[in-house]
Amino acid sequence: MTGEDGRQLGEVPAAHHDRVVARGSVARMKPLRLIETSPAAFRLERATGTTKVDDRVRELGHEPNGEFWTGLAQFLISTDAPTLEGRFDYDPEAGTFIAFGRDRAALENLGALLAAVANDTERAKAVILAAEAQGFQFDD
Repeated sequence: MTGEDGRQLGEVPAAHHDRVVARGSVARMKPLRLIETSPAAFRLERATGTTKVDDRVRELGHEPNGEFWTGLAQFLISTDAPTLEGRFDYDPEAGTFIAFGRDRAALENLGALLAAVANDTERAKAVILAAEAQGFQFDD
């Protein structure tokens, strides 16, 4: 699947109360951000309901909350990046998607996977429909 704008590069948001990790590959993750919460511990997060794909997600019968984005991450890992399986944990909330762990590279890769969907309404639709066709159940 290719998106309407490809895998568009973004920029890392301004510093958060924790240290936002500055690294070239992190720019691929907009609107997500990677934060180092303590030495060698990282959190990938994004506020939900803030992307241009939210209306499309709702049109397809889902609520774009933290649980939905966690399900989407799990589906993408199962289909596109199985080597990421088990390399981090999730802690979704109603208004926030959060993945965390010590494997920075794995979280960066997850961020890029999710950003490609979060920035492209047609890609989002295709992934959601593919997940549903395979019987995947979103917990949203």
